[in-house]
Amino acid sequence: MHQVLLPVSTLWGREIVRFLRQRSRLVGAFAQPLVFWVLLGSGFSASFRPPGSPEGSGYLEYLYPGIITLVILFTAIFATIAVVEDRKSGFLQGVLVAPVPRGSIVLGQALGSSTLAVLQGALFLLLAPFVGIPLSINTAVLVIGVLALVSFALSNLGLVIAWRMDSVQGFHAIMNLILMPIWFLSGAFFPATGLPIWLVWVMHLNPLSYGVAALRRSLYLHNPLAVAHLPPLAPALLVTLAFALSTFLLAVVTAHRNEE
Repeated sequence: MHQVLLPVSTLWGREIVRFLRQRSRLVGAFAQPLVFWVLLGSGFSASFRPPGSPEGSGYLEYLYPGIITLVILFTAIFATIAVVEDRKSGFLQGVLVAPVPRGSIVLGQALGSSTLAVLQGALFLLLAPFVGIPLSINTAVLVIGVLALVSFALSNLGLVIAWRMDSVQGFHAIMNLILMPIWFLSGAFFPATGLPIWLVWVMHLNPLSYGVAALRRSLYLHNPLAVAHLPPLAPALLVTLAFALSTFLLAVVTAHRNEE
């Protein structure tokens, strides 16, 4: 047990310390989605109201859960870029030759990234009352639980990509090709209502869609009818949990292949 917990806690702590020494990551992962939210939400609010959005709400409120997801996505991206940098510096090779399970290495990296993502997502959660979403203890606890699952899934997905990349430029290229479309097609930016049937199916097959649905369900515990068109909370949580576990296993497999 000690052989597993020690590398996990060490890599987790290293990620936290590195973040504290690189405050610019906070600006990139938090301020940029905040600017997107204010500009896009305010701009589109004057043009249309998304189908399926809560009665009496505007686009600024509809986009809010999606922006929390974007904060998590950006945090996961910035954290997993460090894997590429660790390979260049030789740190990753030193970790790989250590007699520890590869799963513990991946778990430590993913938990470090997830912790930072949840903290920044929770910070953004404080803005909920400003868009008309009341916060209660039950809502906050459930939202943070959902954020933890989504963060872990996206962090592992970022690790799968980062473990295969030899350059930061290559990582950004793949990120723009995979991670951002996953966010756009999750119901975070626009609902599936009224879209072409093929695009609706793509959104249904996107596992992040269920994480966003669970987040919306959690935020609207006080008014479940406002999100009645979304999948129920329990199935959405189960799909998100399966997404998190499958990406973790894929990251472990990728780490083993990278070692070879």
